[in-house]
Amino acid sequence: MARTSVRQLWKAKLEGKLAAPSWPAAPTLQRPAFQGRVLGVDPSLRGTGLALLEFTPGRPAVLLRCQTLKIPAKHAMPRCLAEIHRAVTAFMADFTPRHVALEQTIYVQNFQTAQILGAARGAAIAAAALHDVAVFEYAPLRVKQAVVGAGRASKEQMARTVMAMLGHGRPLAYDEADAAGVALCHALTWRE
Repeated sequence: MARTSVRQLWKAKLEGKLAAPSWPAAPTLQRPAFQGRVLGVDPSLRGTGLALLEFTPGRPAVLLRCQTLKIPAKHAMPRCLAEIHRAVTAFMADFTPRHVALEQTIYVQNFQTAQILGAARGAAIAAAALHDVAVFEYAPLRVKQAVVGAGRASKEQMARTVMAMLGHGRPLAYDEADAAGVALCHALTWRE
């Protein structure tokens, strides 16, 4: 078998006489984009952040509604939990999201703080469960990595990045930005 020089191969290619090699089709590694509405929740007893985002393949995410649920310190814990439940239920009734994404409880040294955060999360989860909507939970580090690209990003960085991703004009409150970040994390990392 005669060897073909590189010069001869280039000449054949330029003259259109060299057929392209038939390589096997590469497997597609890209997963389908998330489609639908996600209610992001940043639970807290006194300042729960809620953000409803809509995702359509090939288009940027759209912020449909956001809210920071501010509950005064004078109100007892049961009333706060009822307000969280009512707010999440209102979002569910008005927009029927496909999924609810919550930020997991961060590591806290105070046992009472952990209990309070767990109760706030429970109120939001119960509202979603009563509407038969799937609930997904994400660690704060994972949310920041998915949205900002750095797990130790500040609240300011998170808010700026979320606003840039959503093309949102007005600044979002930190709790709302965190809730929108959880929804973005869900859409970016969720696998069917």
